[in-house]
Amino acid sequence: MVTPFDADGAIKFDVAAEVAKFLVDQGSNGLVIAGSTGEGSALSDEEKLDLFACVADAVTVPVLAGSTSSNTAHSVALTSKVAATGVAGILATTPAYARPNQNGIAGHLGAVADATKLPVMLYDIPSRTGRKIASATTIDLVRKYSNIVALKDASADLAGAAHTKAVLGDELDLYSGDDSLLLPFMAIGGVGVVSVAAHWAGPEFAGIVRSVEVGDWDKARELNERVSASCIFENTEAFPNPMPSKAALRFLGFDVGQCRFPLGPGDATLDAAASDVVGSLRAHRA
Repeated sequence: MVTPFDADGAIKFDVAAEVAKFLVDQGSNGLVIAGSTGEGSALSDEEKLDLFACVADAVTVPVLAGSTSSNTAHSVALTSKVAATGVAGILATTPAYARPNQNGIAGHLGAVADATKLPVMLYDIPSRTGRKIASATTIDLVRKYSNIVALKDASADLAGAAHTKAVLGDELDLYSGDDSLLLPFMAIGGVGVVSVAAHWAGPEFAGIVRSVEVGDWDKARELNERVSASCIFENTEAFPNPMPSKAALRFLGFDVGQCRFPLGPGDATLDAAASDVVGSLRAHRA
């Protein structure tokens, strides 16, 4: 979920609660707060804790807290405070920039899991972190830590994800971390997607998951094609995620503001693209 800001860059907690409720109404059955789409790297610890509490109080679905950074000690310290905010779990991301080996990745993520009794979803996104969580590392972590129960896989390594799921079975809930790969992830045993475009295309993404669950692959493919433009729009070289998400929500009438630097504000070109993509999707529903 995006983090709304006012013109001075302060968090708008009332809008955060409003957006959270909207996302649930549109089909999301869980929310991730202060992840990459929530500009977690631009938030202070105090802001994160307040935001976790705000959203957890606003909705009845599980809320996951993005409480980790590249600093293991800092990640452990913040994660240990998160349960008091009322969230249901932790999103633990591979440390960025440091580029650790697999032993270092396992040590970092294991320390986070040790810091809380809450369920933990691992987040593998090498395009942002510079390192992939190897399948063997994920398997070892799940078997060593009983509270590591899910993986958000944004590595685009379907073969690796399929192997991990085949070995762990029901020990691990597998989620696509890439909207455009939801359908193939469902085919290898995934249970859903931690989505960006669900900010404006929630019914379609929820529909893909439901269609696969009942074996209606034709409907799933139809919906997948319907969101293809959204998958392209959500993250581009000119306008990286979450800039497009905020533009889409502004088009829908939510006062989410712009992104903090280093992302910074969008422009009229982005707003026009949001109008085209979101408007077309709404017209198709009608």
